[in-house]
Amino acid sequence: MIEVKNLRKTFDGFVALDNLSMHVPKGAVYGLVGPNGAGKSTVIRHITGIFRPDSGSILIDGQPVYENPAVKERIAYIPDDVFYFPSAGLKDMAKFYGGTYPGFDMALCEELRKSFNLDPKTQLRRFSKGMQKQAAFILAIACRPSLLVLDEPVDGLDPVMRRQVWSLLLQDVTQRGTTVLVSSHNLRELEDVCDHVGILHKGKMLLERTLDELQDNVVKVQAVFREGSGLPEQLKVLHRSQIGKVETIIIRGTPEQVNAALSAVNPIFFDLIPLTLEEVFVYELGGVDYEIKNVIL
Repeated sequence: MIEVKNLRKTFDGFVALDNLSMHVPKGAVYGLVGPNGAGKSTVIRHITGIFRPDSGSILIDGQPVYENPAVKERIAYIPDDVFYFPSAGLKDMAKFYGGTYPGFDMALCEELRKSFNLDPKTQLRRFSKGMQKQAAFILAIACRPSLLVLDEPVDGLDPVMRRQVWSLLLQDVTQRGTTVLVSSHNLRELEDVCDHVGILHKGKMLLERTLDELQDNVVKVQAVFREGSGLPEQLKVLHRSQIGKVETIIIRGTPEQVNAALSAVNPIFFDLIPLTLEEVFVYELGGVDYEIKNVIL
């Protein structure tokens, strides 16, 4: 669906994207994550055709997106800061979207508006930030896009509304095969909805895998070793800490590899614990000088 190859972008000499490549399969829910300043929003603005790349290519189903209306009309984009015309209500914006997107479904828009209980005539600038995000989701889903691009999509929504929005999004993916690219700092929520993850760091793709592959490639171990023995040298340790006799160790490798290596040294006790996406994110970036350090106050 999305093919980004060797994408490079600079702003006044600052390299925002450095020969970045990524692939988003058709029908996937792809989580784009990274620390602040990693280049997530810049990537998104290239994929939606807002920015022209300095070099490299961005293809949607094999077609370039920049200055290509036929491709752009299949993309719906919800930015972090939602924009509406100053005096427009939801009904006005629906008419505008209807004139811009050939596949805009006015009946679905009205059905979703009622579901979210939003006044169609009240000026959107008078809505709360959360209500403005709800309106943005209504308009985006009603576009019937092939690709839905979301930048911090549920920021400002209460927990109940967040659940409702994610449910609506996943329902659209299931029924229509919509491809979703979502950038968010809420990794706990992404873990529940994404099946592919890409981690950016300093404008480069640090790694890109399915969520299952990502979590199967890093293992958390709690262990108590016998005196005179310890962790096998062949294991690649990303992080290690100890409380009393119990060591907590983050190891790169499959559960099968780690289990076999630890069994060979016969520790008093060991247990393999699945990592959350947030833990994978922290420890993967720890390998590129981003690990959490103690701060003396």
